[in-house]
Amino acid sequence: MRRHRHFDEQAIANTASDTRKDREGRVKETHTLSLSDTAPASARVGLLFVCTGNICRSPTAEGVMRALVRQAGVEPYVILDSAGTHDYHVGEPPDPRTQRAARRRGYDLSALRARQIARPDFYRFDWILAMDRGHLRILERLRPQDARATVTLFTARSQRYPNHEVPDPYYGGAEGFETVLDMIEEAAAQWLEWLRQEALARSA
Repeated sequence: MRRHRHFDEQAIANTASDTRKDREGRVKETHTLSLSDTAPASARVGLLFVCTGNICRSPTAEGVMRALVRQAGVEPYVILDSAGTHDYHVGEPPDPRTQRAARRRGYDLSALRARQIARPDFYRFDWILAMDRGHLRILERLRPQDARATVTLFTARSQRYPNHEVPDPYYGGAEGFETVLDMIEEAAAQWLEWLRQEALARSA
């Protein structure tokens, strides 16, 4: 496990593409949910989940949310992705401990690969959801004045953990990954309810 690369706001601001690639440089399949031909562009709601390195908290949130929207039948109206504020793990899969914890609850995160947030994300997504206040501060600094995205905490709509930080499990034991899943599952369920209403309003 390592965290030795740097955070470069200017590099992020100058990034023109958010294409994901694996370690060999091959373009990776993106994690945007499939969109039906009947869903107008104006009806699609974009959520981007952000943590530090995009290998623990934010891919967990993406995986849980993808499962929920699929079960709810609202995939045509949703665009989901995740990213990190830093470039520590670009191109890597989620932490093995993250994957094991998620798998025990029925979520497969194995196809996901880490990337760093890029300037176009602020125009592509409606909501950019930070896992803690440190991420939130970085995102607020990076957000262009004319950006489409609203930046807030992932738990902003949570009933059990309102505006709580999702703790980083990276340096801890297995119980930390379970805590992360507990918080993410509850908060994601609240975002799903909001998404249903928003999709209905946009498609009306």
